[in-house]
Amino acid sequence: MKTLLKFTLCLCVCFSQAQSIERQVIGASGTTLTNGTVSLDFTVGELAVTTITNGTTTLSQGFHQPSVLLGIKINPIAFLQGALLDSPDNFMRDDLRTSLVPVTSPYADVLVCNSSVFTDGGTATTGLAQDNVVDWVFVELRDAVDNTSVIASQSALLQRDGDIVGVDGVSDLEFNIEARNYYVVIKHRNHLGIMTANTIALSSALVIVDFTVANNQITHGANAQTTFGVQSGAVAMWAGNVNGDDIVSYLGTAPDVPSILAEVLNDPGNFLNFPTYSVNGYKTSDVNMDGNTQYTGTEPDTPFIFQNVVSHPGNFLNFSTYQIQEQLPEN
Repeated sequence: MKTLLKFTLCLCVCFSQAQSIERQVIGASGTTLTNGTVSLDFTVGELAVTTITNGTTTLSQGFHQPSVLLGIKINPIAFLQGALLDSPDNFMRDDLRTSLVPVTSPYADVLVCNSSVFTDGGTATTGLAQDNVVDWVFVELRDAVDNTSVIASQSALLQRDGDIVGVDGVSDLEFNIEARNYYVVIKHRNHLGIMTANTIALSSALVIVDFTVANNQITHGANAQTTFGVQSGAVAMWAGNVNGDDIVSYLGTAPDVPSILAEVLNDPGNFLNFPTYSVNGYKTSDVNMDGNTQYTGTEPDTPFIFQNVVSHPGNFLNFSTYQIQEQLPEN
């Protein structure tokens, strides 16, 4: 039973100037805090049993105090195959950045960023072209015991070099959850999602989780990422999940190709319903993420799905009806 031994509050109000008191560490044995205007004398009356810190703030906790969360930091790194296709360098293309990527996330939390994060050369802070924003992604942290259970999630921005950052375009991702082990998941609107094969110990100290290294794959599942159309030594998330069923399929029971055709034929500008018509915009049917969707013609999106299907390591007989399954565990 918590016993309150003493609590004295001395409050002095200064009308000429507003005052504030900063957060302080409260010792279990009691002490006096003051900022020159406000003074607190206290004893808590219980033993301190835990001390936690995030490097800046230190908290001591007693038996009766609930757990205090200081948050965790993470720097995931991932590549999107679609944005790497025909890239002139080892970075993803950012064709969508200048006018097509929306300031509001396409994912459930609908986070909003400032349009300035889409400035050429990255941000004013870095000034590096590899920090240009490619697109929105969605990051999940899943339970260490049940890898289908999402503990926390948020929309984030993907840079050309694979860094996944906060909505300001530069900051590491932060989650206000307990520091412990989690599975890390990355999702994208027209690529197959990925998850770490093992749990990662996350805390207030920044942890880098790099999904892109081919000879050090950390991705859960079999052939969960691809090397097709990707620079040597790297892997990327499979492109072509156009209809959102978490499968990349060219022909068969639920192919993605008809969704591309429907996008093209139903566009208001395609008066004559040409399959060669090119639709400009931020579309899930834009497999190679160049800002244009085309079914057939000079720069069609459908061949990318076909090439992924027939080149998949599990498709030994090169069937065009083969399905590439997303490797995320789901209930």
